[in-house]
Amino acid sequence: MVVLYNLIEAASIMSAENSHRSVDAIRAVSRQLVRELGFMGGDFGGTDLPPSAVHALIEIEGGGVSARDLAMRLRLEKSSISRMLRKLVEAGAVQEEAGSEDGRVKRLSLTEAGRKRVEAIHAFARAQVSGALGRLGPGQDHTVLEGLRLYAEALGATPAARPVAPVATIVSGYRPGLIARITAMHALHYARTSGFGQRFESVVAAGLAEFCDRLGNPGNEIWAAMQGNEIVGSIAIDGEDMGAGTAHLRWFIVEDALRGSGCGKRLLDGALAFADEKGFCETHLWTFSGLDAARHLYETRGFVLAEESPGTQWGKEVREQRFVRRRQ
Repeated sequence: MVVLYNLIEAASIMSAENSHRSVDAIRAVSRQLVRELGFMGGDFGGTDLPPSAVHALIEIEGGGVSARDLAMRLRLEKSSISRMLRKLVEAGAVQEEAGSEDGRVKRLSLTEAGRKRVEAIHAFARAQVSGALGRLGPGQDHTVLEGLRLYAEALGATPAARPVAPVATIVSGYRPGLIARITAMHALHYARTSGFGQRFESVVAAGLAEFCDRLGNPGNEIWAAMQGNEIVGSIAIDGEDMGAGTAHLRWFIVEDALRGSGCGKRLLDGALAFADEKGFCETHLWTFSGLDAARHLYETRGFVLAEESPGTQWGKEVREQRFVRRRQ
């Protein structure tokens, strides 16, 4: 027993030492990464701006952002955000507008000069990343991506890292107010982020109302993410409008406050599991270019870009895209 105890104790010590070495090695690589990316000074993102301002411009580019939103996303104090925004406004890169729902909340957007600056930041960053990946061996780019994603998600999982949104419950089927609520979420979000107007809202409302009349048919289902009695997200599988053997994924959206909470992933995974269970050979979805976060989520679930062309079905010319996923 004494020998066994000593062996267990020795193994425990070695495990602790290995753990400390891993932690120290990761810290050292993290410091090197910070230096190489320019966080310690010099050009960051190919600009003369501090890293926080570069990140702020990229967040503002997505649309619908207030100063309070920026403070939460960048984890900066309100006073620091105020000073930074004042400088960006004075530099002509950012403009402030009173919110449509609450005039006291100022929505931030990029000016034309700001958009050009962000385009230059993206071009510099893509070249920087492409250059680094070009020096790696075959397949190592996926190793880098997965490692960074896992590490970032693990860091963000600390309780103090971000405010925790109440957990949403996913429920299926129609409920009173569903058509109006899902239409409103789409209309408000895409008016803010993409400039869509009445035509887009009418298309969403008409399509959703027609679909709900067919909810009793096999292969059709709709899900809502609920917080209490409020709908905060949605997704649907239409098994009829694209022909036999093909499911159409439609009306996928979550409220801004739920983004990053995993609610969207739960909605999407549930809908795709339904499509697979019903035996659909393929699942198609229509979207448009520029929605990079959504595209990444689709691609991690097996969707592949199959078609891309200019279109105006939503009332404004965009580069429409059709993604296809084969049954898993």
